[in-house]
Amino acid sequence: MKNSQGRTLIELVVVLSTAVILVAALGFYFQGWVDSCRAESQVKEMYVDLMESRAKAMQENRTHFVVVNANSYQVFEDTNDNSQYDAGTDKTTMFTNPKTPAQASLWTGTVSIDNQGLVRTNPGPNGTIRFNTGSSSPDYDCIVLSPTRINMGKWDGTSCVAG
Repeated sequence: MKNSQGRTLIELVVVLSTAVILVAALGFYFQGWVDSCRAESQVKEMYVDLMESRAKAMQENRTHFVVVNANSYQVFEDTNDNSQYDAGTDKTTMFTNPKTPAQASLWTGTVSIDNQGLVRTNPGPNGTIRFNTGSSSPDYDCIVLSPTRINMGKWDGTSCVAG
């Protein structure tokens, strides 16, 4: 028995339990990383849609509206040129169906972008569109809307810090 090359049952159990613990820990880390990437991707997609709406408003010399609800948002063009959002008479320009992000928006309202590219939000003079990202911590989880700028940022607990 002195030259035995086998492994004991205790050694095998220790190695297997260590492997299981490592796999479980990496699985939770990976899930958090995926959730964080999904939330950040959603913010970036909405940012691009807002910037594209701004460019189209200036290019077409016509006000555009982005209507944000808790679970969706949609872009409209002011086809009757009254600079008011008229749900029945303004037509959808950038996509026909509302976009439904995976995370809910914590701000609801209407963003209007005039033909000079100036941004106004209703409610409020400035707006912050923030998403409920849960326990994930993405690099970007909010969008700051001011009259002359649209910026992505990170929520610090009280405000959106644009980077």
